[in-house]
Amino acid sequence: MKTSPLAVSLALLCATELTSAARLKLYGRPAPRRVGGVLNRRASVVGNTSVGDLGDVQYNTDITLGGQKFSVQIDTGSSDLWVTGSVPNAKNTGKSTKVQYAVDAVEGSIFTAPLEFAGYTVNDQAFLNVPPSSAGTGLIGLGPNTGSRVKDALGSTSSAGDPVLDRIFRQNTSTPNYITVLLGRIRDPTDPPIGELTVGELLPGYESVTSQPKLPVSTVASSNSANQHWQILLDADGIIGPAGNNVIDQFNVETAVSSTSNDKQLTVVLDTGYSLPQVPPRVAEAFYKDVPGASLVNRAELNGQVWQIPCDKEVNVTFKFSGVKFPIHPLDTNLDLNLTDSSGKSVCVGAFQPMNPQDDATYDVIFGMAFLRNAYTYINFGDFVDGSSAATADPYVQMLPTTNDTAEAHADFVKVRGNSPWTPSDATLGERLRARLPLIIGLAVAGGVLVLIAIGACLWSRRNKRQRTAFFRPTYQPLHDPAPPEAHDLHLVNNQSQGYHPSSYSNPWDARY
Repeated sequence: MKTSPLAVSLALLCATELTSAARLKLYGRPAPRRVGGVLNRRASVVGNTSVGDLGDVQYNTDITLGGQKFSVQIDTGSSDLWVTGSVPNAKNTGKSTKVQYAVDAVEGSIFTAPLEFAGYTVNDQAFLNVPPSSAGTGLIGLGPNTGSRVKDALGSTSSAGDPVLDRIFRQNTSTPNYITVLLGRIRDPTDPPIGELTVGELLPGYESVTSQPKLPVSTVASSNSANQHWQILLDADGIIGPAGNNVIDQFNVETAVSSTSNDKQLTVVLDTGYSLPQVPPRVAEAFYKDVPGASLVNRAELNGQVWQIPCDKEVNVTFKFSGVKFPIHPLDTNLDLNLTDSSGKSVCVGAFQPMNPQDDATYDVIFGMAFLRNAYTYINFGDFVDGSSAATADPYVQMLPTTNDTAEAHADFVKVRGNSPWTPSDATLGERLRARLPLIIGLAVAGGVLVLIAIGACLWSRRNKRQRTAFFRPTYQPLHDPAPPEAHDLHLVNNQSQGYHPSSYSNPWDARY
């Protein structure tokens, strides 16, 4: 039985509550309508536009800017703060800038005003004041500072342009330089769609996240620093498909990031502002191709291809980071976005959307909300070194799996969507060969070249051998040349006038001996 959309909307529009000095409640709500897409990603995270007003959620929290409260979306995939509407006590810097997202942008003047966020106060935080629109009331970027357009516009002489978390950490050097994020799940009958964001503290009951493997943040070249994200490496066998199969191996999935030493390790961006996770096409195919009734279609409202599947088909997949498994809740792999097919029948979509690699790619995968709802995520910005507010250690990520009770997840799915069993299967021989077709063609070409080289070497060797033999061989009269006259007429030999008279042999008893 499906949850009533009206009931969901009422549940999602619950009030935000500041629970402690460094902990904020997050609430999910339907994403605002946008013409041509939604502002769910920064420009350098290239991929298909995520869902607009189709039942998608975005995660918001409250900030106070200039003494006025604003509801802003949290976004670990971007770095700047922007709000719409009038901000009391704001000062105009005289500068403006534009923040480009995947399918749209926000643009406006840069102001500064006192900011209160997660129990911390920043006296002169720079932000972009955007004219009111349907984009929402604001967004706070929690990503690396190298992507900040506001910071670039104000220049290095003004620290006001630094991203919010950088300002907080630098003026509070005793505060550990990390944030944690826990996202709730919409339409989950067991857990509410309310999450939490903390700055410098851990959520009670989730302290074991710090004992999880430390996943180093992969850094991009300094010349490409605007594309720096919270990005980590997936295990070489880190994608487990619905049949329990090794997707990376069976479908020959390889990284498009040239700096990665292991071709089988994919670089993953963690982005709370991204609704549908973006994966290589072969990964999406491995997840959804065998689902009965599945088809790969273009959906204009999703700005690209997506696997369209029946809503009652449970799809179970798992990811691995440093050996730790992260099962994905089936309500997060099969999303109900209130869509219909060409015949008007309700359909759902595979949450993991195919994304083709870009030129000079710095990542392979974007794990947005549908993945992050299955992990408690700890992002360490790099602790300050020797008490300095400038030098820091290398950043890293730790994650704690939260969808560990697969029986409960199955029961949740059946309660919300119903139960229509199907049997997943491994990749067929043909699919494995097709996935390796470029390699097979390459090997065939290389083999052909080697055969030609071998034939050429053989011919050269034989020719060279004949030349050496001719050099050392005595000269004989060729058989096809005319024979000397003597060979034809024995009368021409010596004593030819007397005929042939063989000499008589001497007697061994002859006196001459």
